Formats: sequence, structure tokens, C-alpha cells
Amino acid sequence: MEYDPTRPKWIQIADVIRHRIATGEYPPNHLISEVRMEQEFDVARVTVRKVTAALRKEGLIVTTPGMGSFVTPQAPTT
Repeated sequence: MEYDPTRPKWIQIADVIRHRIATGEYPPNHLISEVRMEQEFDVARVTVRKVTAALRKEGLIVTTPGMGSFVTPQAPTT
């Protein structure tokens, strides 16, 4: 992914994940893997945690300790 140097990486990654949820590429209950995000976007875990925190706050994902983060069953679409 080519990053826009004028915007924080975590915001750009959150935009990508948000789009994938909205288009159904990531359907309800789909696992949002922090490890896979780290690898796909070539970023540190702290960046990925900012992404998941933002998506959780928006109600797009829910995180279950010991299990991971999943797309909410009725994720808002844009």
C-alpha cells in the first residue's frame, strides 16, 4: 500500500478496513487479525492497535479477549 505522507498510517489503514467491511469483503463475524494487518500493511503492532480501537469505537468490530476482533453482525455500512 502506498501511504499518503500527510495522513497518519493508522487512519489510512482504518479507511481500507472500513471499506472492506462496507463492501462485504469482510462479512459479519469475520476475524480481523492484528497479525495479518501488521504483515499486509507492514506496520508495527501499536499502529494496528490504533486501527482496531478506532473501528471498535465506531461499532464496526467487537473484540473478545483471547479470541480476537470480529466484524459486528450488524456493522454500519457507508
